[in-house]
Amino acid sequence: MTDTSQRIREGIAVVTGASAGLGRELCRTLIAEDIRVAGIGRNPEQLTALATELGDGFMPVTADVSDPEVVARAFEDITATSGAPTILINNAAVYPRRDILDETPESFMQSVNINLGGVFYCCHAVLPGMVERGYGRIVNLSTFAHIAPAPTAAAYSVTKGAAQTLTKSLIADLADRFPDIVINDWIPGALKTRMGIPDGIEPAEAAKWGVRLALWHDPMLTGRLFDQDTEFLEPISLKRKILNKITGKKRIPLRLS
Repeated sequence: MTDTSQRIREGIAVVTGASAGLGRELCRTLIAEDIRVAGIGRNPEQLTALATELGDGFMPVTADVSDPEVVARAFEDITATSGAPTILINNAAVYPRRDILDETPESFMQSVNINLGGVFYCCHAVLPGMVERGYGRIVNLSTFAHIAPAPTAAAYSVTKGAAQTLTKSLIADLADRFPDIVINDWIPGALKTRMGIPDGIEPAEAAKWGVRLALWHDPMLTGRLFDQDTEFLEPISLKRKILNKITGKKRIPLRLS
């Protein structure tokens, strides 16, 4: 383990959408790894119950990530209480499942403000401290929904696709100057949660992959997309396939398990 990796573990991790589902399991798994955690969510009762379960290492933070002023105050409180975060896992999202004919400008922008705005607001809040120290870890939860949007998923698909572009934009601006601020996307897969599907992946299992990724601090990870526990490799051209065959080069995807 490098000195930077150790310093990241000694800091505090922030998990958004911590009230339930995958966010709650990410908090539990991080605490099990002896990482201090600030869990941001909109349900104070659920956060209080989680704090009772997890103990002093967990800081419940009631906040709506769709409101930039609320997010800024939340991170100020976290920093004042526990120090500037070294890890950010942007997990909070909504999947309203509305037919496009039932969407209104207000309902659509609500999804935009949570699924895209929330990621930006939290990154905007945490990056100054990471830049000052010269290191940090950001994992943005993502999906493939934007590639082939399903019916009733317009707002979700558009906003999650835009969030992937935001990750790339953060990297474009920061990677050369701050290589130890490691940023990438992670797709946990279809989960057995209220927002997921009945026969999906157990959130506790997915949380193990997410925490392994969040605690893996290596500049080579920046920009890499992980699908569940395996790195997703973009398709390559036929020319590249032939060249790789001739040269014997083969890209092996990274694994989290």
